[in-house]
Amino acid sequence: MSALDSSLERLSTWMMWIAAALIPCMFIGITVDVTIRLSGNNPPLFTSTFVEYALLYMTMLAAPWLVRERGHVVIEALVTALPNSVRQPLAKCVYLLCACMAFLSAYLCWGIFVDYWIGGELDVRGVDMPYWSQFLPLPICFGLVGLEFCMYLAGLRSYYSYDLGEVKDGV
Repeated sequence: MSALDSSLERLSTWMMWIAAALIPCMFIGITVDVTIRLSGNNPPLFTSTFVEYALLYMTMLAAPWLVRERGHVVIEALVTALPNSVRQPLAKCVYLLCACMAFLSAYLCWGIFVDYWIGGELDVRGVDMPYWSQFLPLPICFGLVGLEFCMYLAGLRSYYSYDLGEVKDGV
């Protein structure tokens, strides 16, 4: 199980770095587009399409890493107010619910991806893109998010393991 967890960590980190690399690419693309537009010339047609796709890919590629690093919003005040005898079973229920929702989302997105792959439809905007490319990262990344929550469910890590004193001291 720890081998799977370390493989997930490497994959999540790799995907996060790709997501992080998209940020300056979008910045440069938008800056060049606006500069060309302000100079009175016609900017490239692909900029808005690239930025829209990059926003989707950036969000989805970073999601498994955010789950691993506990970067999502958590109502920590409620969790810390509960006794440990309630906190642990509640955490397991939350992990199970989150994993099930992520796997359900992956399954549904996989169906949409396959339908558009088989249909061969195009997303016609500034640049024609295969419509399935919008759905490509969704089943993969939702599946990885589900696996990350399964690692919490298996007890390898805890989403609620840090001390609130760390947060208070840092503020």
